[in-house]
Amino acid sequence: MSIADIIFVGVSFVTVASAAVVVLSRSLIYSVFSLLFTFFGVATLYVFLGADFLAGAQVLIYVGGILVLLLFGVMLTHRLYNLNLTTERFQPLTGTVIAIAVFISLSVVAIGTRWKLIGEKELEPTTKQFGEAFLSSYLLPFEIASVLLLVALIGAAMLVRRRTDI
Repeated sequence: MSIADIIFVGVSFVTVASAAVVVLSRSLIYSVFSLLFTFFGVATLYVFLGADFLAGAQVLIYVGGILVLLLFGVMLTHRLYNLNLTTERFQPLTGTVIAIAVFISLSVVAIGTRWKLIGEKELEPTTKQFGEAFLSSYLLPFEIASVLLLVALIGAAMLVRRRTDI
């Protein structure tokens, strides 16, 4: 095994373990902090796949935006800190059976598929290709999405404002 394989297995283990902590933890704080390791692990796996743009987007959007929002929401809400959040029904046996069935079916499909193998290819950045595509053939959809996001942001700001401010 090479050093890259060892790092890949280590990162995969940390990602899956932290995702399990997110799902199984009873504390909201532990779940959010474990989500941090899960997001970074997924970004690292994207790097191993040679998808540098996706890795950067993962870190910027999920870690930089969504996770920070969750952390501030949890930390600034004092009432939720000591609140025990549980579901009405907890069925570990049914969930375990379904999870094992999904795992077995995915394993059978992965093992039974004839995968097309190619030789090692040199990793090259994908950001140039995305930039050229956004500024040439996909310019109009990119600009329409930008305008829609701007309208959504203005709408959200208007909803947050108080009626006396208008």
